[in-house]
Amino acid sequence: MFPLVHFDAVSRGEANLLLREWGHRMGPLERGNVAGVHHALFHEGRPVAVVSTATLIAERVGGGLGHLTRENTIELARLCAARSGLCRVAIRMWREFVFPALGYQWAISYQDADLHTGNTYRFDGWQRAAFARSGPDTRSGRPGRRKWVWLWPPARDS
Repeated sequence: MFPLVHFDAVSRGEANLLLREWGHRMGPLERGNVAGVHHALFHEGRPVAVVSTATLIAERVGGGLGHLTRENTIELARLCAARSGLCRVAIRMWREFVFPALGYQWAISYQDADLHTGNTYRFDGWQRAAFARSGPDTRSGRPGRRKWVWLWPPARDS
């Protein structure tokens, strides 16, 4: 018998299947040369939320946060759940138990400024640290996005 609830590592393939199934707006995490880890929240043996990380694509984080680099920062690249409210549980589990084990000083996540309010990050204690714009997606041709950069842990001087 499975435990009622558990949070565990899953493969990138499993994470991407869940992102597709649950309709994540950015789709599966299919960046070419980045590494990352993926975790899912399970209820009665079935996945109900997923969190995926990725190394930074650019050498430094956008939005003027030049102190955040590939060496000291990991991106929480995807967060998705089967039903409302579970993203908050998954992000808390990730930052309390997974992030400290990854060996990075900082975590960032980009929030689409037009699609989301940022409350998931705000309610979990993350700091809205910068605003950035991306260029067009080179694979799909989709236009660039306006996005907020969220930071964990919050900077001490704010």
